[in-house]
Amino acid sequence: MLSLGACSVDDTGQSFLVELQPINLNSDPNALKVAGISLEELQLRGVPPAIAMEQFRAWIEETVGSQGTPVFVGFNAPFDWSFVNYYFHRFLGSNPFGFAGLDIKAFYMGKYGTQWRDTKSSKIAAVLHVPEQGDHNALHDAVYQARLLQAMLSE
Repeated sequence: MLSLGACSVDDTGQSFLVELQPINLNSDPNALKVAGISLEELQLRGVPPAIAMEQFRAWIEETVGSQGTPVFVGFNAPFDWSFVNYYFHRFLGSNPFGFAGLDIKAFYMGKYGTQWRDTKSSKIAAVLHVPEQGDHNALHDAVYQARLLQAMLSE
């Protein structure tokens, strides 16, 4: 995991973004190119993973408050969840989200009775009239995903 972006679904202005130092040099060159990220740059300017995850945990606690329950929400949440969960456990020993999350793709399928092939974000955005698009920037993608969920919840 090289970058981590998050926002509150209720208020996308409450957001978090951090770029992490890589834990190794294993990478997919095409993924790095699409994301516009360089391992060499992140080795120099990225935040050490333990500090980044502590910052994220602190942001989660501040955002949800003492009475709230944090919910991990993502578009294809199982993919993103695996990285976030691994980093929380490896570097902090526990995950403030617990063991569950909300997958936007699955939620869409259930709410609208669609097939998996109909759950591309671009198709969902067109149906729900969400003008934003994902661009592989972690925070931009988090806001875009929140807008998709907001649109589903508002119907």
